[in-house]
Amino acid sequence: MPYSFLNYELDDHIATVTLNRPEVMNALTRELYAELEASMREAHRDPDVRCVIITGAGRAFCSGDDVRQIMLGEQRDATTARLRDVRPRPTPAAVAVLECDKPVIAAVNGAAVGWGMDLALFADIRIASEAAKFGELFIKRGLVSDLGGLWRLPRVVGPSKAAELLFTGDIISAREALEIGLVSRVVPPGELMPAARTLAEKIAANPPIAMRYMKEGLRRSVHSSMDEMGAYIGGSLAYLFTTEDHREGALSFVEGREPIFKGR
Repeated sequence: MPYSFLNYELDDHIATVTLNRPEVMNALTRELYAELEASMREAHRDPDVRCVIITGAGRAFCSGDDVRQIMLGEQRDATTARLRDVRPRPTPAAVAVLECDKPVIAAVNGAAVGWGMDLALFADIRIASEAAKFGELFIKRGLVSDLGGLWRLPRVVGPSKAAELLFTGDIISAREALEIGLVSRVVPPGELMPAARTLAEKIAANPPIAMRYMKEGLRRSVHSSMDEMGAYIGGSLAYLFTTEDHREGALSFVEGREPIFKGR
């Protein structure tokens, strides 16, 4: 589908989603939230997609909500009305990223603050440019974080460091993000997208059915018991042993060649 506020590109099984409001550091409006949700649903549904990269155009990854529009402008009432539902649901764009069954890489090219930091946290893997900065700024606006800060962040960096970042609203550098395990790698700005692309290609070369089951297993491991995980692993293997990709993986090993996985 066509998008007005982000770019969606699919090349060799890799979908790249680029937030494209560089003049305001990719600040989020309701329209951009909706397009982010739609693009991630598109990647989730498309069997040709095996990995997703999320990044931002210009000098920022995402500066969070467009304060003038969402907090002070005409979009404030619509946001407040949704949150006052009897059973308010999580932010749809957040759910779309979290529910995508393809591995998601955040290539953080600059500032990732507020919901922008949350967006990076929704990804499975985060690679940062040396120019990146991270901050859970919600407390500075008299608000609480979304699922990224209050649900994902403690699982990524631990409860104590998460509390420090959430309670202070401090902005940290890419190097400190690496030290606390928020990102897995920091690279020079010019190497960010090549590094993300190389990693995505390695992931996309693997069998896509098994990859989806692997990602779901990681998701379940957060809240499942050993017995529950054992049941999931057993059920997954019972199915994966029947796939053509498993046979190709085994045959390529004994034949001493690179496998070609077809997602069957």
